[in-house]
Amino acid sequence: MPGRNISVAEVAERSQQAEPAGSDRRSGRVIPGWLVIAVPAVFAFVFSGFDLGSPTMWRDEAYTKDAISRSLPHLFAMLANMDAVHGAYYVILHFFAEIFGTSATALRFPSLCAMAVATAFTAAIGRQGARMAGSPWPDATGLIAGLVFATAPFMTYYAQMARPYAIVTMFATIASYLLLRAIRDGGRRWWIGYAVAVACTGLFNTFGLLLLPAHALTVLAIAPWSRTWLRRTALPWLAAGAVAAVVLIPLLAISFRERGQISWLTKPDLHTIKILVTDFAGSRLLLVPVALLALAGLAAGLSDGRFRRMSPAALALPWLVVPPLVLLAVSLAKPIYNPRYVEFCLPALALLVAAGVVAIARVAARTIAPAGLGPLSRDTAAWVPSGVVVLALAAMLIPPQHAIRQSTARPDNLRLASAIVASNEQPGDVVFYLPSNMHVLGTGYPAPFQQLRDIALAKSPIQSATLTGTELTNPAELASRFTDVHRVWVVTGASNDKFPVPGNPVDREKLALLAGAGLHILHRWMAGEVMLTLYGS
Repeated sequence: MPGRNISVAEVAERSQQAEPAGSDRRSGRVIPGWLVIAVPAVFAFVFSGFDLGSPTMWRDEAYTKDAISRSLPHLFAMLANMDAVHGAYYVILHFFAEIFGTSATALRFPSLCAMAVATAFTAAIGRQGARMAGSPWPDATGLIAGLVFATAPFMTYYAQMARPYAIVTMFATIASYLLLRAIRDGGRRWWIGYAVAVACTGLFNTFGLLLLPAHALTVLAIAPWSRTWLRRTALPWLAAGAVAAVVLIPLLAISFRERGQISWLTKPDLHTIKILVTDFAGSRLLLVPVALLALAGLAAGLSDGRFRRMSPAALALPWLVVPPLVLLAVSLAKPIYNPRYVEFCLPALALLVAAGVVAIARVAARTIAPAGLGPLSRDTAAWVPSGVVVLALAAMLIPPQHAIRQSTARPDNLRLASAIVASNEQPGDVVFYLPSNMHVLGTGYPAPFQQLRDIALAKSPIQSATLTGTELTNPAELASRFTDVHRVWVVTGASNDKFPVPGNPVDREKLALLAGAGLHILHRWMAGEVMLTLYGS
């Protein structure tokens, strides 16, 4: 019917009917769709899984190990007091650790698996989005997107970390893929799946719900502004997003109550943004090429009005920009931003980079590929410049990938700290943690620290249902326990390599007791940001 508005779903459906699954329209080749998904996923699993347990655990991973090592009643008692926002993650890892133990390799294995799944869905998003946009090489777009994400140093860092951020990324990619399918196919099942995936994203990190405003911009960007679009896309998305947010209201309330746990965050500045951009790119050397490829992918999405249809860029740009921008803006008033809270946006950058690589091939096919060649040979010639770019990126990834796997890439070297105590402790040694939450530094590899007398401890972590236990609040009571002491270990985290200033009366009493007993520094060691100071007479 002349003049009738055609919905996004109808455009995609016609494109779907015009070509078989997994096909490359330009060359006519058929690539099995499962290979486009499986190859990056397997590569990510093997690549990030190599030497998985080698980097030392750091304090956040020590929190995980301590929490999940408790019985379920003790774990839930702790969650009633603190860290409830990580409750789902702790419960899952508790059961996992019951079977596989609490070694660094075992604790990180779920994160590795989650990132492999995220890689698979990144490839699926790239392929599906490119097909909906009418790209000539949807399989190549998906394959490259998956491999770019699989080799990103920031991805490897969190794949090798026993914290929930990899799981958040997994659910964010699943939600984004289901959004594509829901827009293309319609149908209640896709929207229900989307709502569940978004809710799971927020369950493992409440900031993951920032995926919703990003997806809102995508839905609006591709809108034909018709009744069909409103009925098939806008209203179902709104309902699914509302359901996902509503079911998480109790968790959001708990997160607000526990906001004091991120009171250590500071207001962002230009250096904060520089760190974020560098982390996402992989290194300072990669900043320019990654930025240029991402811009090329964005330009390809905008060309020929394709941003009015679904494309990798239409989904990826809001996903990449909105969550960090919101957290950074809010943090100017109340600091809540940390790079790990927006790691789930990294697949979006991989999608843009992949679109950029394919855009180079498209330009080459139109301008420099010999016209006398057949379609297959022209495609091969067109991909030569893109192949050179990919090889150059791979070479530039080697140094940051090597660096991210070292213990020096973690803020703390708890393994080294434990080894230092084990080699130098003597019977009767006392330990002071300054401040009290530095108890976590002794829980990653706890055996040597358990031999030290913690005379400031009032209640253990289990007794107090907290992560680090509680200390005495009366300086006089601490002084009364300071008997027959000849050597004292002072354990603290020193991000600026400086001994901390005591922040409460008990901590000040600790240092006063050292001076009053005539103890002086025998030795000081640094293990990352862990400072170990041994006092003796």
